[in-house]
Amino acid sequence: MKQEKQKINGWFRKKRISMSDPILREEEWSVHLSPAGLLGAVMAAVLLLFAVVLVLVAYTPILDVFPGYRTSAEKQHDALVQNIMRIDSLERRMSDMLTYNENIAMILEGRTPVVRTPLNDGDTTKLDKTLVPPSLFDSLLRAEMEGDGDYSLARTLQSREQGDGKLFFAAPVEGIITRHFSRDDNYLGVGIQAAPNAPVTSIDDGTVVDVAAGNERGTIVMVQHYNGFISIYRNLSQVLVVKGQVLKSRQVIGYNALKEEGTKTNPMVEMEIWNEGKAVDPEIYIVF
Repeated sequence: MKQEKQKINGWFRKKRISMSDPILREEEWSVHLSPAGLLGAVMAAVLLLFAVVLVLVAYTPILDVFPGYRTSAEKQHDALVQNIMRIDSLERRMSDMLTYNENIAMILEGRTPVVRTPLNDGDTTKLDKTLVPPSLFDSLLRAEMEGDGDYSLARTLQSREQGDGKLFFAAPVEGIITRHFSRDDNYLGVGIQAAPNAPVTSIDDGTVVDVAAGNERGTIVMVQHYNGFISIYRNLSQVLVVKGQVLKSRQVIGYNALKEEGTKTNPMVEMEIWNEGKAVDPEIYIVF
């Protein structure tokens, strides 16, 4: 205990530090300083130096004089260049989108679209609009689409045939088939589980030949199509067509029934296809 106290007192006991001339054997300079005082003086000097450097770095452009250090002006210049490049890129993208929309509108109006090519003047934002020259294939495609060919826009689904000569129609409603065509069970159609109140559309062009209110299957609509086909739609909650009305393919004829309280499954739309007086499997003619 006594030794520890002596060590602590030794840190605060002043000692004489002097400088002397070895030739003349005379003392030139001396100072009395304790080890603790010397340590405190060094720490104070370090803190003062740190504060001075911090003030110079924060409030003066002293770092600009050091080689390899980027000045604030250079940083601002780089940021400005990056922003200009981003703006230029966004401008070109917007210009391309506008040209695309203009070309779509021109195609729908029957006019010739244009192609945009950059000008060789160093400005990437200036583009030249040049008419797309019509090609032989383009002319043939237009003639095919506008004429009476297999891909004519004027032709309906009923007039297009598959390789085996069978017709195919559009799906009447989006859903999952939960009951399939079966002559053994005397079920002459398909049951499509669809969302409640989902729109039910005509599978092809035709004429409404009957609209009747069913007992357990909701309202029934019967549509006469070309080539001897008849489609029947059952379990409709509401009907938008009347007897004798001419329909287009995919035209809404009614809506699916609403979900009953206490049931977990969606209501089912039942659809039948008849050809020449015989019921046929709708899955042969429709891709559900």
